[in-house]
Amino acid sequence: MSLAGDLTSLWGPRVRLWAGAAARWRVTHWWRKSLTIQLLASMLLAFFASQAISLVVSWDGYKSALQTAARSELHSRAAAVARLVEVAPPELKGELARVSSTEYTRFWISSGGAPQIDAWVDDAFARFRVPLHDLFDIGVENTPVGSPAASFLLAPDATVAVFREGASWSTAAIGGPEGADFPARARYLDYAEMDGAGVIVPLSDGQALNVAFYKHIVPSIWTTPLPMTLALTAGLVALVGAVTARRIARPLRQLTTAAEALGRGEAVEPLCECGPDDIRRTSEAFNRMQDRLHRFVEDRTRMLAAISHDLRTPLTTLRLRTELVEDPALQGRMLSTIDEMQAMADATLSLIRQETTVEATRTVDLAALVESTCEDLAELGYDVTFDPAERLPYRCRPDGLRRAVRNLVENAARYAGQARVRILATRTTVEIVVDDDGPGIPADKLDDVFAPFFRLEGSRSRDTGGAGLGLSIARAIARQHGGDILLRRRSPGLSAAVTLPA
Repeated sequence: MSLAGDLTSLWGPRVRLWAGAAARWRVTHWWRKSLTIQLLASMLLAFFASQAISLVVSWDGYKSALQTAARSELHSRAAAVARLVEVAPPELKGELARVSSTEYTRFWISSGGAPQIDAWVDDAFARFRVPLHDLFDIGVENTPVGSPAASFLLAPDATVAVFREGASWSTAAIGGPEGADFPARARYLDYAEMDGAGVIVPLSDGQALNVAFYKHIVPSIWTTPLPMTLALTAGLVALVGAVTARRIARPLRQLTTAAEALGRGEAVEPLCECGPDDIRRTSEAFNRMQDRLHRFVEDRTRMLAAISHDLRTPLTTLRLRTELVEDPALQGRMLSTIDEMQAMADATLSLIRQETTVEATRTVDLAALVESTCEDLAELGYDVTFDPAERLPYRCRPDGLRRAVRNLVENAARYAGQARVRILATRTTVEIVVDDDGPGIPADKLDDVFAPFFRLEGSRSRDTGGAGLGLSIARAIARQHGGDILLRRRSPGLSAAVTLPA
């Protein structure tokens, strides 16, 4: 075997397996993705299942009705030919019977007497083996294309055993000739598993008119109005289902959009409290939740602002009284403590102002925003580098996001001496990553540094750091945008990433 053959035998099954898995993934992906598709698929599946069950139940009855109709027509035609043959001259009776044959029937005259059923069925099979154009003594070349005489009723390899299956005498009640002028001694039989039927009509001259019918009745669904009916009904069901699903999904999409905007800290208009009870109650619950959240945030912010503002009065009083202290060393320590408290109060007010400021959300070039922030810090003397990135439109509150990035870059440049900034965009997230080669943060302190006023350096000196609110403010801004800030240890250094939803 060649190398190509070996590769085909080796990778062929795997490729088919992967292709099948990919197809299943696409189906399940679309199934999970759309409520409309799920509803339509469920409705159509139930519809076709019910129609299939109904078809299975009624199919035998439909076939039986076709067989009964065929026998009724056979008996009527046999009665008419029998009356014609009775009045015809003896030398024409056989000819009249022969020319009365059709694609699915054969007529012939035989001697009277009760025939054996197997012999009669064998005779009928032999007559059906003769094409209709030969029976009428016309050549194949003179037979119009598409006419009954041009067709062959039996397959070339058919045997008489096909006709003998289920052959039995029957009564006239099965599709009987109601009103037909048949002698009382007429006999009826079925053969070929009810696909064939026969009538033997005794004539007044002692002979008998034999009529054989055969048609393999395999009712095809395509020969009935059922496909058109199913298509029209399925289309109507799909149309109604699509309209209903869209009506249900529209308020759900609005709720999803509003919840996403609320999670990003944007101002959200109250949802329309309309539609069915389930949808209306969901909209009402969302509106109530939004009002409660706004009241909670406003109450907390108002309380913190009042506390921070009220702290300024006693701090000013303490500063005045400290001026009366005669010991210079003690006075210096007291003023340092008061300055630290003043800085914490100012930082708290700054944080509160950040949370209470309602900035409009708009679309900006995130790469340009981060790059300009890095350039501003570089102009202030910080060692900051930015990896160029392609244009990245992003909907955010740019001033707040700029402050969060600035805090992270300042921390890295201040404590590590330099900062490297880059943007990573995926299908679901956007990350603004700030890397440094500094001392890093101990693993057990990675969460603690986000606490307000927490500082790894315990001297509380303003010369070695701020009030300890930079990371708290940055994380608050990131979470207002629906994201977060993640800290990862490097060797050496630290990686801080503002993770935002795409």
